[in-house]
Amino acid sequence: MTQNDRTIERRLKRRRRHFSIRKKIRGTSGRPRLVVFRSLRHMEGQLVDDDQGRTLLGVSTLSAAVDASESTGEEEAPAGGSKVRASYAAGQLLAERALEAGVTEVVFDRAGYRFQGRVKAFAEGARAGGLRF
Repeated sequence: MTQNDRTIERRLKRRRRHFSIRKKIRGTSGRPRLVVFRSLRHMEGQLVDDDQGRTLLGVSTLSAAVDASESTGEEEAPAGGSKVRASYAAGQLLAERALEAGVTEVVFDRAGYRFQGRVKAFAEGARAGGLRF
């Protein structure tokens, strides 16, 4: 088995886990689904209304607002590398924008990733920003 085959197999397993999770949770307009995506370098989070099939808002660690809040060190970020701190800042930014849009409660969708590291930091940042799971 080559390295490429292992990578493809790992991605397929994550997609299966994500589909299994998605069978159980559903976002509504009153309580949208907060779904995360983790790449090797960045994190993204979106609030999705599954009833209407649309994305309400999204935040990525690529956005300039995340860079600004991370560099100023506003809140007590979790211990870890710079990607963990950026994920925490992105979660806080998503929570701020969600509260401006009138969303206070969400359903967390970890998208098949383990709840550790950057995924956990994103969730903790969203909770610190005022969202309830």
